[in-house]
Amino acid sequence: MFKKILIANRGEIALRVVEACRLLGVKSVAVFSEADRGLPHVRLADEAYCIGPPPARDSYLNLGAIMSAAEISGAEAIHPGYGFLAEDPHFAEVCEESKIKFIGPGYEVMRLAGNKWETKRALKKAGLPTVPGSEVIGSEQEALREAKRVGYPLMIKAAAGGGGRGMRLVHREEELLESYHAARREAEAAFGVPDVYFERFLEDARHVEVQIVADEHGTVVHWGERECSIQRRYQKLIEESPAPNLPQSVREAIWEAAVEAARALDYHSAGTVEMLVSGKEFYIIEINARIQVEHPVSEMRVGRDLIVDQIRIAAGEKLGYTQRKLKLRGHAIECRVNAEDPLRNFLPATGKLSIEMWPGGPGVRVDSHIYQGIEIGPHYDSLLAKVIAWGEDREAARRRMVDALERFRLQGLATTRDLCLEILEHPVFVEGRATTRFLDEQLARVQT
Repeated sequence: MFKKILIANRGEIALRVVEACRLLGVKSVAVFSEADRGLPHVRLADEAYCIGPPPARDSYLNLGAIMSAAEISGAEAIHPGYGFLAEDPHFAEVCEESKIKFIGPGYEVMRLAGNKWETKRALKKAGLPTVPGSEVIGSEQEALREAKRVGYPLMIKAAAGGGGRGMRLVHREEELLESYHAARREAEAAFGVPDVYFERFLEDARHVEVQIVADEHGTVVHWGERECSIQRRYQKLIEESPAPNLPQSVREAIWEAAVEAARALDYHSAGTVEMLVSGKEFYIIEINARIQVEHPVSEMRVGRDLIVDQIRIAAGEKLGYTQRKLKLRGHAIECRVNAEDPLRNFLPATGKLSIEMWPGGPGVRVDSHIYQGIEIGPHYDSLLAKVIAWGEDREAARRRMVDALERFRLQGLATTRDLCLEILEHPVFVEGRATTRFLDEQLARVQT
């Protein structure tokens, strides 16, 4: 096991890694921007180093500053969290060259997983189901030709990166070229690569993902699936496990495909295989080579700490359990409470936050970095807290989540709390019938 781990992130995920290090008896090293000096992970880590001013490009995306902090502190490994540099293959490569362990998959796997198109090609070669689509599009003429072959509506996707950037839904040919160029510009700005490709758009699809964990000794297990169809701008808002109203045959086939995808990529670490499910058909759309924001949903059902397992795998240890020994219990739901105003097109909210009431009780968990009087600035992700509720069945988990959110009262900023409550009480959600178009179709008052 490592003696010291540097955490190249901020907020609630950095705090989670500090906690995991404590459980393992490992010293933790926090890095922080000047705006984050007072955050809990900075105060609770064994060491902390300022790596620059508030803009992410000057701090959390400043690879030189992060590696300098690792060298000064004597850290043997770096945990990237999610976002920022977590899916940057170059970061993993620099860590390897510096003889510092990157807590995640190796450089080659990161490079492959970071390019959606390359991943899709590798999965198709392995005989796994992927969404019908095109090759990378190189010109307007090719775009028009391939769009006719794929058919409308279609989705334009950035070959590199994720998080909804470089994506456009196109319903008809008149929209194609404008959307094509807009997607290319956004992809180049976000990932440095303008390449895009087309995929058939599945009208009533659900977004389902499988949590996989794989060690370096040949063991690959899944932690069940998560339903992630409640989204806005391709960003998840509510996640749950297991996926409701999914035929057991489809559920088991999804699990098997996710494990095979991990084996096909020779994947070692925690990761997520994301899929679209339409009826009894499913397609793999990408593999996220990092810890996911919604990982607590799976932890609540399995009863294990996924980040502890991730660190143990990076240290070369065996996973220590098989699929047969893993038990999935009950139902878990997670709601993301973001500093955003749903009534103003999810405009980010900034300012001083006051905590009036905090949720708790059996089966309720809150992952958060906020504290009384924290100043929420414009520089980073808008996530304030993740509220997770567990129950013996879905309805028990849903009711527990409603109670937890009603008790979670924040003042000073607009948040997504009330929207989450509205969704949880909506008949389509209660019946477990939501698709990725839920917000557009069922909550017309919300500008998405």
